[in-house]
Amino acid sequence: AGRAWGSRGMEAAAGGCRAPLPAWWGLLRGLLLAVLAAGCCRGNSVERKIYIPLNKTAPCVRLLNATHQIGCQSSISGDTGVIHVVEKEEDLKWVLADGPHPPYMILLDGNLFNRRVMLQLKGTSRVSGLAVAVAKPSPPQGFSPGLKCPNDGFGVYSKDYGPQFAHCNKTVWNPVGSGLSYEDFDFPIFLLEDANETQVIKQCYQDHNVPREGSVPEYPLCAMQLFSHMHAVTSTVTCMRRSSLQSTFSINPEIVCDPLLDYNVWSTLQPINSSGKVDPEKEVIIVATRIDSHSFFWNIAPGAESAVSSFVTHLAAAEAIHKASDVHSLQRNIMFTFFQGETFDYIGSSRMVYDMEKDKFPLRLDNIHSFVELNQVALRNDSILWMHTDPVSRMNESVEVQVRNLLDILSNSSVGANVTLQEAGYSQPLPPSSFQRFLRARHIPGVVLTDHKTAFQNRYYQSMYDTPENIRLQYPEGLSPEEMLEYVTDAAKSLAEVATVVARALYRLAGGANNTSAIQADPKTVSRMLYGFLIKMNNSWFQSIIKPDIKGILGDVPQHYVAVSSPVNTTYLVQYVLANLTGTVVNLTKEECLNPEKTPSSEKEMYEYAWVQGSLDPNSTSRVPYCVRSTVHLSKALSPAFELRQWGSTEYSTWTESRWKEIRARIFLVASKELEIITLVVGIAILIFSLLATYFINAKADILFSIPRDPGAVAY
Repeated sequence: AGRAWGSRGMEAAAGGCRAPLPAWWGLLRGLLLAVLAAGCCRGNSVERKIYIPLNKTAPCVRLLNATHQIGCQSSISGDTGVIHVVEKEEDLKWVLADGPHPPYMILLDGNLFNRRVMLQLKGTSRVSGLAVAVAKPSPPQGFSPGLKCPNDGFGVYSKDYGPQFAHCNKTVWNPVGSGLSYEDFDFPIFLLEDANETQVIKQCYQDHNVPREGSVPEYPLCAMQLFSHMHAVTSTVTCMRRSSLQSTFSINPEIVCDPLLDYNVWSTLQPINSSGKVDPEKEVIIVATRIDSHSFFWNIAPGAESAVSSFVTHLAAAEAIHKASDVHSLQRNIMFTFFQGETFDYIGSSRMVYDMEKDKFPLRLDNIHSFVELNQVALRNDSILWMHTDPVSRMNESVEVQVRNLLDILSNSSVGANVTLQEAGYSQPLPPSSFQRFLRARHIPGVVLTDHKTAFQNRYYQSMYDTPENIRLQYPEGLSPEEMLEYVTDAAKSLAEVATVVARALYRLAGGANNTSAIQADPKTVSRMLYGFLIKMNNSWFQSIIKPDIKGILGDVPQHYVAVSSPVNTTYLVQYVLANLTGTVVNLTKEECLNPEKTPSSEKEMYEYAWVQGSLDPNSTSRVPYCVRSTVHLSKALSPAFELRQWGSTEYSTWTESRWKEIRARIFLVASKELEIITLVVGIAILIFSLLATYFINAKADILFSIPRDPGAVAY
């Protein structure tokens, strides 16, 4: 534009036909440029004045399996509604019938977030979305949006195997389960994680939306807008087919869903060749637990009782048994296994069984001597831990003998401890557990340890309320984060006792003959793990035991959702905690540690090497890194259904997660429809007038903007 104006000026000067432009023209030009510059620099300031963003939220997203979709979504442009606060069931009447300004965006008290209320809201067009405030304290009656029969249809019991136990006919494991997480909602639902933001919404509601003296609230009204449009629809079969076609025929494919996947973590007491095969006559005891959890909202999965209590106990037991002096001469090896994705129809365990069957894993199913699984273990009554076995496989005489031996060893290992192990009963089926996937493939002697004989003690299974408070993890007031990390809680002492019993039993099962009194789990280690996995991941201990290039995984609030990008934080941390507790510090340089194959004595095929950050030097801000050698490995936790492209499988998990473009929430004041229409009409009128005026001015420009000639000038 500047170049155009300049050329005109030069033409006038050179030709001598036109006089210099008047001063007002330059002033107008400068003003126009200033307005444009201000618009470019502060183009979003108007939006900031209109909208208040809600930054601490968690959405409900869409998940899909072979047959249907679950979860929530908004329309493609987001859903908007007038806010109404619902703190008691009577408040719903305004939303469902009386309110004159539908659709409504409900701010729902956490105590009312239940199946009965949600199905009422699901059945009306007067609701455009939902924001749920966390209930504090947790609902005393319990809250579990999971199923009453978790992973039903994917365990061992079916019409062909123990039909009397199929579909939880004998025992309803999760009686509190409402199945809310497995419903499909056609409006967005968000969790408000920040109490301050919840209060801002309530204040906006109080100022603008509360009826005064029985009259209808007047505009402007406080409204909320939620964005959570999901790309995938119908089922995994549909979305995977669409993604596959896109990948095949499009240069820029648009993937609409991704399989839930991650990695299992495993290690062995005695090193084995991870790329080879264990000798057929070599027996291995598998100790297993899950490391993932779930709730109604995306990536909100504290899993204190459902996952963390068991895998922390498992890690502590692994450390305790590694301290035994004769572990490398034991008759049987022990494999410590941490499965990912078990919440979603046993993704991790089904994949490991599949790999064993297909000779894609160092162990075969025939190598398994016995199976010990740690399930929910933190909420024990009278310090009793229940031993669950499979009554169907025990009908086989040889299996019965081995199971009885396993039960006796576990019971004897608890003598003198503050933990009592009792058998749940011969006619009692297995609770939902990874062991069931192994039993589907082969009759293996095994036991599942839990804190419940029948139904779960955990009233917040697969819930946002399965928090540290649920397992009674408490700290004194006034402790600093570092002091909390080192403080030995009662919960830690209790889980350390369980870990001690398990470690001693494993030692005996592996053929150990020495006195087991020296095998003792460390309550301080358990305390550190509970703090790191439940309170604050970004702590000094976790910082010291991980690689420098993955320090970004250490967020503040731990969550244990399996997700679609892998490995997730929990997997990484379980891997490095296990390496720290069971591995050995070796005298290798950084170069040698990162490239162990260049060191002849490294036995790379037997061990994994990790160059970790180390602790801070007391006299400086730098760390003292070192090399850790361990037998800790990762193996894929992706359902075989996706490997086989059997997206409609009923044998394997088929869970996928929809992709989305944006997730956000905001509140603002909305004008009445009449005012919006008036504003639109006036705007259109001004636009038409402007166009006509512009056309007229342009058509008459030679008259309106002609510059009078200097009467004294003569043209030749």
